[in-house]
Amino acid sequence: MKPGPIIAMVALIFVGMWLVLQPTLRRERYDYLVQVGSVKLLVDEMEDGRYRFVEPPMLAERGPMSAEQFGRAIREQWDAWLARPPFERTLLGFFNISSWSNFAWVAVGLAGQIAFFGRMFVQWIVSEQSRRSQVPELFWWLSLIGGVCLFTYFVWRVDIVGVLGQSTGVVIYARNLRLIHKERKRAVRNAKG
Repeated sequence: MKPGPIIAMVALIFVGMWLVLQPTLRRERYDYLVQVGSVKLLVDEMEDGRYRFVEPPMLAERGPMSAEQFGRAIREQWDAWLARPPFERTLLGFFNISSWSNFAWVAVGLAGQIAFFGRMFVQWIVSEQSRRSQVPELFWWLSLIGGVCLFTYFVWRVDIVGVLGQSTGVVIYARNLRLIHKERKRAVRNAKG
């Protein structure tokens, strides 16, 4: 076995872990997590009894505030959430996202899951047709596409378990495609003489 794929796998594991841990380690300290609908508000209670929002940035810009101001800010967020149509609130809550722009990330994750289902479906159909277990090249392409999509999605979700699970697979799928490509080149070379 060549060391290249192993080095690539270890490198991707470290890159994935850094991408997931970096925002977590950089995140400011906070005392409370207040969830309004599907919107998460990180709040720090200061020593002088005032509050300040750590996230989202638009609330953090307001700086320290009294308990009364803090209560009004929470009420504003709640009213904004309730002003959304019920269907929108339901969908955002279902996908555990706070805005429609985040739906693009959910779509990336869903595309990865569809590719993973597709790879097994293709492998099953090809094996049934030949009456023996086979792994077609399309299986590896769908695996690679699904793995990259899910790796990206898990980085966005800050999910270390998902990142670790996909980082090793992506290298294996790419390596299998490389081996298939090399085998084809060798077969063409041998056929020419």
